[in-house]
Amino acid sequence: MSPTEGARVVSGESVILKTNVEPGKFDSIKYLVDNELVGSRRDTQGVKFSTSGYPFGGRLLTAIIYAGTDSTEITSNIQLLPSKAPSKYSYEVVNTFPHDTSSYTQGLEYHDGILFESDGMYGESSLRKVDLKTGRVLQKVDIPAQTFAEGITVIGDKIIMLTWQERIGFVYDKNSLSKVSEFPHNSGTGEGWGLAFDGNHILSTDGSNIIYLLDKNTYQREGIIQVYDSKGPVDSLNELEYIDGKIYANIYQQDRIVIIDPKTGGVEAEINLQDLAPYADRLETGYVLNGIAWDAQGRRLFVTGKKWNKLFEIKVNKPGATVASNL
Repeated sequence: MSPTEGARVVSGESVILKTNVEPGKFDSIKYLVDNELVGSRRDTQGVKFSTSGYPFGGRLLTAIIYAGTDSTEITSNIQLLPSKAPSKYSYEVVNTFPHDTSSYTQGLEYHDGILFESDGMYGESSLRKVDLKTGRVLQKVDIPAQTFAEGITVIGDKIIMLTWQERIGFVYDKNSLSKVSEFPHNSGTGEGWGLAFDGNHILSTDGSNIIYLLDKNTYQREGIIQVYDSKGPVDSLNELEYIDGKIYANIYQQDRIVIIDPKTGGVEAEINLQDLAPYADRLETGYVLNGIAWDAQGRRLFVTGKKWNKLFEIKVNKPGATVASNL
């Protein structure tokens, strides 16, 4: 069947679905994309369809060949990619704050004037309330030593936390940091990486190019967003933040934040933060950028890294803009 399996197609292009079945060997052929009918033929000419409007990522192609009372299915798939490369955004540092170097930062949130931070590593994991201006830990709850804490997000008076490979999540009271409950976490690979909340769904990553949509009450998977740029899948998605309708994501082991359109999964822009904290100032090269927090009321964007000694407030500059933007 054509296109051949895994063929990369730019969004908006038209594709001809076609089989190599011999004339006279069938009565009709139905062609489907993602299990929806796009056309049928009684000859070998194939069916043309436009990729406009389809989400980026893998799209399933199916041909159902009918011959008398018999039918045969043939499948293939394409990888649908954005037509434009991500825009390159620059940034400027507005403020610099102290950051506790004992924290292997996994998740970062800013709510009600307080930073909430999850700190990873086995035997060292914790959930913290932190004073922004001083970097002082105001309150801390240690996580069991056999558990590796990962991303967090805040929903109302609750803090949701993932664990790395333990396949469980924890729910904490935002005010007291006391654990309220826990839940099984089985999305994707089963690993937990980053979390965010878009107002309707919890957004979760597992180190792949997929963002999972979880029910905010049951924490069960309800959908996915496949993340692609013009070159292909964008893997190693880690810590997340939802800002004005866009998803900001750290790429693990890179000092780069990508900005994703949740409707399509396309990477619209990226911010290169390699010079934010020079490698010479880091305790180890593995202590990479990780942690994005958004002050929605003050419209401030905060970023830091694993065991960094500083947390930065930055403004993002879009190409062609004459004034720096918080977005």
